[in-house]
Amino acid sequence: MPISWGEGRVAVVTGAGNGLGRTYALLLASRGVKVVVNDLGGGHTGEGHSGGPADKVVAEIKAAGGEAVANYDSVVEGEKVVQTALDTWGRVDIVVNNAGILRDTSLSKMTDKDWSLIQDIHLNACYRMTKAAWDTMRKQKFGRIINVTSAAGIYGNFGQTNYSAAKLGIAGFTFGCAREGASKNIKVNVIAPLAGSRMTQTVMPPDLVEKLKPEYVAPFVAYLASDDCEPSGGIFEIGAGWIAKLRWQRAKGAFFDIASGPMTPEMVAEGYATVEDFDDGEAEYPESTQDSFGPVMEGLSKL
Repeated sequence: MPISWGEGRVAVVTGAGNGLGRTYALLLASRGVKVVVNDLGGGHTGEGHSGGPADKVVAEIKAAGGEAVANYDSVVEGEKVVQTALDTWGRVDIVVNNAGILRDTSLSKMTDKDWSLIQDIHLNACYRMTKAAWDTMRKQKFGRIINVTSAAGIYGNFGQTNYSAAKLGIAGFTFGCAREGASKNIKVNVIAPLAGSRMTQTVMPPDLVEKLKPEYVAPFVAYLASDDCEPSGGIFEIGAGWIAKLRWQRAKGAFFDIASGPMTPEMVAEGYATVEDFDDGEAEYPESTQDSFGPVMEGLSKL
């Protein structure tokens, strides 16, 4: 059954001059969405700039009969990127926060610039892009925001403490935005895509990069951007035609006797095996801060 992107929908796709972003922009445009193709045109480590990549994608979209305009601003200046959509078409319905760079190095060798630049281009830019579109989406009572995390953010990765921190921050930002946007039909999700790109070329064999096509990821992004999108506040791993939603799992945990006397480090050491026991059939799947507080309140009730 065909799904809809609504008449006159406008999308902003960051980092859309190459790789995944380009593929997202082309697919959305093919479905009638007007697209701001944002790309600074720099390298994968953040140096340089050029209008060429964004211009090329805009030309591809127009040649196929779609509508698009280029934007060359840094995503750190999210208000300028979003303003291009507002100036051109008077609205913004979809934001895909795809732009990213790498500054991979071990923590012992990391510089403040390596850290700060990654936070700016990933986490801070995600905030600024979303913030710039937020009020318009609230007034429209419609918005679709797709943010991008990474397996490095979810699980951690050697040599990427800066990137891992920013990417997990984006996940938390997404969860909060989804709750704030719910009453205004603003749906916000986050994906951890695995596809061949300039960034994955630095950590994957060339043959694997070639096989992991962005076209295997883009359809899910387009779905999350559609009027028919159902999930919000979800985190998804995706690649090679596979899509899976993640959720938090928590061990049942151990209650220590705080009513009979002081709780001690020795008590913790003795009962620690239960703290991390996920195999007792009583693991839980918390979904909110209220779920987080539940066991704590239960512990207090025993005092």
